[in-house]
Amino acid sequence: MNAVKSRPILLIGAGGIVQDAHLPGYRKAGFQVAGICDIDRQRAQRVADRFGVEKVYGEPAYAIAQASPDTIFDIAIPPGNILDILPLLPDHSPVLIQKPMGLDISQARAIRDLCRKKKLIAAVNFQLRFAPPITAAKEMIAQGLIGDVHEMEVRVNVFTPWHLWPFLEDLPRVEIPMHSIHYLDLIRSFLGEPTAIWARTSKHPCTPKLASARSSMILDYGDWVRAIVTTNHGHKYGPHNQEAYVKWEGSRGAIKVTLGLLMDYPRGVPDRFEYCILESALPPVWHTRAIEGSWFPDGFIGVMQSLMSFLDGTSAVLPTSVEDAYRTMELVEAAYQSDAYGGVRIAHA
Repeated sequence: MNAVKSRPILLIGAGGIVQDAHLPGYRKAGFQVAGICDIDRQRAQRVADRFGVEKVYGEPAYAIAQASPDTIFDIAIPPGNILDILPLLPDHSPVLIQKPMGLDISQARAIRDLCRKKKLIAAVNFQLRFAPPITAAKEMIAQGLIGDVHEMEVRVNVFTPWHLWPFLEDLPRVEIPMHSIHYLDLIRSFLGEPTAIWARTSKHPCTPKLASARSSMILDYGDWVRAIVTTNHGHKYGPHNQEAYVKWEGSRGAIKVTLGLLMDYPRGVPDRFEYCILESALPPVWHTRAIEGSWFPDGFIGVMQSLMSFLDGTSAVLPTSVEDAYRTMELVEAAYQSDAYGGVRIAHA
């Protein structure tokens, strides 16, 4: 990783994602976590003790008031509470907001507009873009090694322990904004903006209290490029046929990345990076490539590092800025509009 000017980080939220990904990643990268705040102060203290964070707070307004001027505010709370925290931040502050960017498009718009008004240097934590196997795939594609990409597929068929996040049971939308949003954002980062989306999201008998736990989506990139997302989080039939992968097919080759984190979550299994480059007059051969790091926690290092690089001028682009993230939220909203309208009715003679 390129060296960046590290800044103190104030974590607002001490839930599972902070413990499983934010703090392990920041510790691995050597980032300075100046403090941690949670409305459950005892939980914040337990997490701080575990990761050696010195300052602990229970009141966000007080924690923010104590922060140094160069602090990055890392907001890792449920999406419906983001708008409670952003007004407390000093104008012009750098902030990393956990995805999704609010519960729906109206909240996303309010978040975007507030960030504009307060001139916040704000990014959204779409960290899958920065997972090491994903960045390796992007480098190979940028080098032209698989030619022109004409297909991108994400398939997830796993058993996800949704009970780890009990707040999800109260949400009217779950699978797409809380999980598949990563894949919609990822596809945008490779292929740009689609012109349309077809989507259906549905419940699962394993998790009857959740609004949805399965989704199928097709993104329209014209006649020559296909992009598709298929997820099923209720495959409880053992690991043998569980799958979690991203696949790119191009005119000269293909890449398949297995996201091992999603299988046997949160323990996960090893990632796998495979590629095939077509050689004239030779049969196709698939190769494996060793990739150091994984989605958790390395993707969280990458997204925070991208914000730090933008702040110190090393990078002129903030890849997951709120302006870009809003486009992903528009795509999520379009998916739900498609889900609501339904398919074409079949007329039986």
